[in-house]
Amino acid sequence: MPDFVREALDSRSLRAAYEARPPYQRNDYLLWINKVKREDTKLRHLEQMLAELEAGNVYMGMKWNG
Repeated sequence: MPDFVREALDSRSLRAAYEARPPYQRNDYLLWINKVKREDTKLRHLEQMLAELEAGNVYMGMKWNG
């Protein structure tokens, strides 16, 4: 996990919510954030992941019943 993702999870107290997700979701999020080249897009993807973790019932823009 990149440091900037770890720091964002910790600063918003979302590490436990992230760790509670299935491994495929954690991997998808990290790949989705890191595969893009532009920094603003990385940050937008990161923010979406954080918002979805806060909501708890959303995964990649789709309803999720975890």
